[in-house]
Amino acid sequence: MSQIELTLTPTTHDLGQFDVRRVLPSKKRTMVGPFIFVDQFGPAQLDLGSGMDVRPHPHINLATVTWLFEGAIDHRDSIGSFATIRPGQVNLMTAGKGIVHSERSPEAERNAGPRLYGMQTWLALPDGREEIDPAFEAVTDLPIVEDGRARAIVIMGELWGERAPTTTHADTIYAEIVLGAGGAIPLEEDADERAVMLVSGEASVDGHELRLYELAVLQPGRDMTLESRSGARVMLLGGEAFENKRHVWWNFVSSSRDRINQAKEDWRERRFAEVPGDSEERIPLPEGEPKTVTYP
Repeated sequence: MSQIELTLTPTTHDLGQFDVRRVLPSKKRTMVGPFIFVDQFGPAQLDLGSGMDVRPHPHINLATVTWLFEGAIDHRDSIGSFATIRPGQVNLMTAGKGIVHSERSPEAERNAGPRLYGMQTWLALPDGREEIDPAFEAVTDLPIVEDGRARAIVIMGELWGERAPTTTHADTIYAEIVLGAGGAIPLEEDADERAVMLVSGEASVDGHELRLYELAVLQPGRDMTLESRSGARVMLLGGEAFENKRHVWWNFVSSSRDRINQAKEDWRERRFAEVPGDSEERIPLPEGEPKTVTYP
């Protein structure tokens, strides 16, 4: 029996100077643990003077997780948070009952020609916690597990006997794994649902080759080994399975369609709070059926 339950191929969005590859949600699978949205972007070298500019936009009933391999992004939100995201730092923004944020390349990056390479994921909030107060944290003190030619950063949850200090609203695992030539690391079977994404190099799970940027959903309840002959970077994600369905429309996630409709109306009528220091622009509510998220 294959160790791979399902392989999801991303949809690629060409944004001019860089590509965004979206693998969740998909028709075949909407969630892996609490992860309901998975984007991978870059690697890309942007032109001098240019940058990424994701204008202020709203979220409800989810938490966004931003993780970079290269580059930097300025985060601002409507509860007054500001942070410059850099490699090795995880930014967790909990939308809860509602938040607005923007993501832009810092000025110093624009002047040098920004690099962009990383992941943006969304976590659905569990039943009974969808409407919690919005919050933000930037965590840099993350556990690192090293064993010869394998190195893993535990971004969220507990893996390989180490627990990240990052807040989790549901049982969640998330890690960046870097394998040198001949490196290997065990993938434990503790989580209800798990998946891996190869973001550079070559790697396999128990002899099953991973394809670049695809999400390989792993069979539950089985120990496996991730290994590489020549070196790789792989993301591991998953956690507890959700019993109740989540609906996704644009930047909104909820167990209630009525709640999403209310959020649409609130954004249209400017009832969401503004982002201090970035209130001149906003992404308008899409007409008709939008993509899951709007980029500039």
